[in-house]
Amino acid sequence: MTIEVGDTLPDVTLVKATSEGPEKVQSGDYFKGKKVALFSVPGAFTPTCSAKHLPGFVEKADELKAKGIDEIACTAVNDPFVMQAWKERDGSDAVTMLADGNGDLAKALGLEMDGSGFGLGQRGQRWSAVVDDGKVVQLNVEAPGSFEVSSAEHMLGQL
Repeated sequence: MTIEVGDTLPDVTLVKATSEGPEKVQSGDYFKGKKVALFSVPGAFTPTCSAKHLPGFVEKADELKAKGIDEIACTAVNDPFVMQAWKERDGSDAVTMLADGNGDLAKALGLEMDGSGFGLGQRGQRWSAVVDDGKVVQLNVEAPGSFEVSSAEHMLGQL
């Protein structure tokens, strides 16, 4: 079953990528008591993710925060070292990188995808959500191969 607006995010272990090294976090704790702009990409360093998705949230971070977002987070089925390297190359301190290395969050949300045809294995779909105190209040899931509704610009229009 795919998560829907009004649902609470499942409680899974993610790994926060930091310059000091990986830090395990429970999603239930991470999202508690704050409003988060969360977006998921199929993979760090992949073309659309690096050229458009992450840069859009970096560029629009101040505008999102001005509209009530406390934190911006990116998740992908990648390891925390890859997520940290991607943050250092294309991201900023305005975006927290949450590695879903085993795909536990993607599976629990019902938003996994099979990228085996491209040599990527099991990954998470491209999507974005506004999560308020752990509850999904906006959800934007892309059609396969699309980048239209999960962007920072689209999310700004929803706030």
